[in-house]
Amino acid sequence: MKSLTPTLGYWLKKVGIHRGAPRLWFETRRLGTAGLVPGGRFDVVALQHGIKLVPRIDGQYTVSSKERNGRCLPVIDINSREVLAPLGGQDVVRVVVRLDGIFVLRAASEQAKAERIERLRAKLATGEQLASASIAHGAGVLSSAAHTGFLDAGIELDMKVLCEIDSGYVEQSLSCNPVSAKSVPLCAPIQELVQDEWLMRQVPRVEVLEMGLPCSGASRAGKSKRGLSMMEDHPEVGHLIYAALALIQKLQPVAIVLENVADYQVSASAQIMRSQLRDMGYQVREHVLRAHDFGSLENRVRWALVATTDGLPTVESVAHSGQVQVTTLGELLDDVDPEASCWSSMEYLKEKADRDLAAGKGFAMQIVDSNSTSVPTIRKSYNKGGSTDPYVRHPSDPELMRKLTPAEHARIKGVPVALIAGLAATTAHEVLGQGVAYEPFRALFRELAEGFKRLRDHGPTWIGECASANRLSGTIG
Repeated sequence: MKSLTPTLGYWLKKVGIHRGAPRLWFETRRLGTAGLVPGGRFDVVALQHGIKLVPRIDGQYTVSSKERNGRCLPVIDINSREVLAPLGGQDVVRVVVRLDGIFVLRAASEQAKAERIERLRAKLATGEQLASASIAHGAGVLSSAAHTGFLDAGIELDMKVLCEIDSGYVEQSLSCNPVSAKSVPLCAPIQELVQDEWLMRQVPRVEVLEMGLPCSGASRAGKSKRGLSMMEDHPEVGHLIYAALALIQKLQPVAIVLENVADYQVSASAQIMRSQLRDMGYQVREHVLRAHDFGSLENRVRWALVATTDGLPTVESVAHSGQVQVTTLGELLDDVDPEASCWSSMEYLKEKADRDLAAGKGFAMQIVDSNSTSVPTIRKSYNKGGSTDPYVRHPSDPELMRKLTPAEHARIKGVPVALIAGLAATTAHEVLGQGVAYEPFRALFRELAEGFKRLRDHGPTWIGECASANRLSGTIG
């Protein structure tokens, strides 16, 4: 907060009840720094979201006094429903002491909640597009699912900003993902972005934030590979929850969707996220989304945390919308020439499988064909050719097999193939393998959008109380 008038004190204070009316009681020497001294007079000025106590020689109210430890303390007692009405019935208020008076305002978290609700309500009323943002954007698979889900409900999103450390993914999204066309890309680690005060002043407020923080430290494979006792031990991504929350504070989204591996939900980071979002005025719901439940042949399982501003409908469940389900893998496979060079006996993998079996490791090759009704999970590093990855059996020679193509991988996850257009196979499989199955998140965002529509059509009973909110600096002056 920048101001020509310095702040001399700041604290939170409970509003009491006395004789059926709200009561503000001050008994502190801090009043004197604003010119409110025992025997002095003052007026109470109504503000948009609070009141200001202004010292005046002919003021309506008198500052009382109380002796304590040999010192005379100024006392102010305001016990009036009418005078305290601008506080909006808040239980806790913030008190800001300055040379020009004492400001008593709604708590910052309450002010932010009111601002978010009013911003959303105003845009829904006029049919304006809702602003969105994306953290750990990748090539924008989750962003595409978000936009499509909202469109299913008749609401358009306009992605204002995307954050992604990989410049190659950013270029791919800007080139091939329609939802990124007008976005401002922030291509740097988010822990660096939030330290840039100039940049943070440029960050817009949005209605929807979707994010998929890196899961390297949360997945079982990631923990095992590095020997981590907990996710937060990961030296590169274990601490990103702090930066994510700092960016959320600047973006002030009405709703947030965080996706990650299922194991993330038991991490310390997830608990920090839940608690801090609660204190920021959000209500949190969590879902484990299984792609099989939404018609996918690959049962990709992801955890989703959905936070909506207090007072808005919550996302209590995520249901399939009834789209036609794929029944066999053959419906998704490319028409590959049986004589093409991609077919191979892959003897090295068969030999490894035999060694693993003899060693009792339990690893085995996973072969699929056009009649398969399920496909094992396809990893980020699929193009390297692991011994447990799925391979497509040759239509006539059972000794031959091939890798899935990037387009096939995309169809299996329900991802629009256009999002990976032009990418090398290795990169395309990376984008898809670390991303989400499309339909579960499309359904989730559709459910979120339906909640927004209920606000537009009906609204909480208290929505009329949420007048346009000012920032603290604007309110104080």
